[in-house]
Amino acid sequence: MARTALLYLPAALVVALGWLRLEDPRPSGQTVVRILVLALLPALARSVRLRVVLAAAAAALAAHTAFGLSILDARPFDGRHDFFGPLASRFRTGFLDFYDVALPVDPVAHPLMHGVLIVAVFGWCLALSIAIASRRALVAVLVVVVAAGWPATLLGGGGELERGAIILAAALLLLAGLSAWQTAVAGRAAVAGVAVVLCALAASISPAVAKPEFLKWQGWDFYTRPQKPVSVAYVWNSSYGGIRFPKKVTTVLKVKGPAQSLYWRATTLDVFDGRSWVEPVNQPLLPPTGDPLLPPAARAGKDVFREEVTVQALRDPRLVGGSVPIGYRVPTSLDVRLYQDGTAVASEPVPRDEHYVAFSYAPRPTPAKLAASPAQYPALLTQDGYLDVRPGLAAPPFGAAGRDARIRHLFRLYAFDRDVASYESLYTQARQVVGRPSNPYAAALALETWFRSTGGFTYSEHPGPAGFAPLADFLRTKRGYCQHFAGAMALMLRYLGIPARVAAGFTSGTYDGDHATWTVTDHDAHMWVEAWFAGYGWLPFDPTPGRGTLSAPYTSSSRNFDFSAAARLLQLAAAIVDPADYKQNHAFGERGVLPPSRGSADARRAGADVPPAQGNGRASLARLLGFIALAVLAAIVLAKLVRRRSRFLTRNPRRLAGACRRDLADFLADQRVSVPSSATLAEVGEVVRLEYPVDATPFVEAATAARFGPAEAAPEAARTARHELRALERAIRRQLGVVERALGLVSLRSLGFGGPA
Repeated sequence: MARTALLYLPAALVVALGWLRLEDPRPSGQTVVRILVLALLPALARSVRLRVVLAAAAAALAAHTAFGLSILDARPFDGRHDFFGPLASRFRTGFLDFYDVALPVDPVAHPLMHGVLIVAVFGWCLALSIAIASRRALVAVLVVVVAAGWPATLLGGGGELERGAIILAAALLLLAGLSAWQTAVAGRAAVAGVAVVLCALAASISPAVAKPEFLKWQGWDFYTRPQKPVSVAYVWNSSYGGIRFPKKVTTVLKVKGPAQSLYWRATTLDVFDGRSWVEPVNQPLLPPTGDPLLPPAARAGKDVFREEVTVQALRDPRLVGGSVPIGYRVPTSLDVRLYQDGTAVASEPVPRDEHYVAFSYAPRPTPAKLAASPAQYPALLTQDGYLDVRPGLAAPPFGAAGRDARIRHLFRLYAFDRDVASYESLYTQARQVVGRPSNPYAAALALETWFRSTGGFTYSEHPGPAGFAPLADFLRTKRGYCQHFAGAMALMLRYLGIPARVAAGFTSGTYDGDHATWTVTDHDAHMWVEAWFAGYGWLPFDPTPGRGTLSAPYTSSSRNFDFSAAARLLQLAAAIVDPADYKQNHAFGERGVLPPSRGSADARRAGADVPPAQGNGRASLARLLGFIALAVLAAIVLAKLVRRRSRFLTRNPRRLAGACRRDLADFLADQRVSVPSSATLAEVGEVVRLEYPVDATPFVEAATAARFGPAEAAPEAARTARHELRALERAIRRQLGVVERALGLVSLRSLGFGGPA
């Protein structure tokens, strides 16, 4: 068992890392350890029947980890529960997605593909552990080479020689570990290693082998039928009662453009009608002079990107462009109208395989630069209603004198108007989150971070029925999807006097670096927020947790988010106002972290005002300590197993007899039964008889014959002693309770701690 585990772990780790490098970000180490342990457990069983049972149980647990399926649903002859049907469906869908989605895959955006990778790791590691336990050296080596080499062909990125060397080392380790160490065996292992290297060199340099058509087999698509065009209006329409993405993922767009993550905007919902965000009616066309609100930098061509868009299977007349589209170049076959808000709409749905070019403005200001952007808004913004909290009713702009009193007066004035009165709680919540920020950016960032990470919100596509004021209800239930998050944040910004609107389109999708192309599916359909800043125009923010990542450093949804700069800005903002009024969690997603410069009393007061996050530090700490405790216990069990089994790595019957005696003494020591180191075999047997009603005579006689009997009979006596030892220990275990057996399993006494062993 110890030999199996020691040979399995490095080889299984090579296999797992080979498959999981197809994801970005990588799964947690806890998930990887769980899958590797599940695949190892069946191999530790001695009988074939027990291995089959453990393999089935481990497979069910792996399916639960991969696809979230409950093993309690695997009930035969029960029509109300189904396990295998959803398992097959989700595996098939996730497998086919690999022919539509470029690697590496985002596990949050494509959970079924993540599940397929987890199943692949489990399946290959299970085959590896069984081959090692059965001492099938060539089979184990073949499993490692295929299981670790296959994913290496799916995703390049450099380091191929290093990965090949690691795979070769794992294969040679298995050849050596599963064979008796003899010169002939070592020679065969060396020959096999040289053969593997020569085959790899031949595959890399031979024109007959290294043809692109042969090596790019991963591009073969078993699902070649053209996908039916789909609409994503169910996301772009402001419906707050729930959405359901179709089970089948459809590639709707291919976009050749910059590598930085941009959202693909199709339209903007500029009007809040008192309940929902909607597209404007009678939107003015784009004047010949261009968008009057376009920043000078965009007119000069700075931070302007070009994207080539190919429609795959999207049934919609809107054209898409990255971030904030500012222009299009369309074929003459399309009748397209360009509107002042940057949207472009054709007279009919854009047909499959149609190409057009989009030009986008995507600045990347730092938090410091946005904090310096003044709250100065052109009259055109207010004239077009970008501060309206209801058609025709505008909130006073950010920084206006006495604006809080003016907003409170507005709510009193419209106390009997449900379209306004229903959102007083929303404004109150916005003020509590942002406090008294010195600039619009601090307010926008505080709201985005509160929604995305620190406010305790949960992403749910089925949050329940929508009431008259669904966005106000959302702040109370804290359950919703992108329409709730984007709609609530945009409305809160307007109530705070910051021009805002809801943008609709797609998250960036997955990027193929070899072809500089983004693959966008219907499951990437999304809504987010655009806020207006002097000098930069409309900038995207994404308050929805887990649905996408922007690339600019000013937004907390970006992996490039400049946390330190933003924290300093908020710290400076809090320093010029009453800290008690500043309610935002200054950690910006780093729960439990507060700015270090203020005094301890202020820090405690600010900490008490932090909105409750989903989960808490104590729960996270408890999980961490629990995981560490389990790891320590597993290490104790493994150390004892290695120590006890290593004693039997000899063919000398005299030494085997001594190993049997020490093994029994260790077993008794873990049950708090002391055996003096000078005790003879007969005396050890007498200790067993006195402590437990078990006869140890057969073991004592066999071990004595192996230790002191004639040399010609000693080998057979040693084998009998080992058999009798296992029988004796099983008999003693039957006399013990569950707690006693568990405590004995993790006892340190047999390792020389806590008393004599």
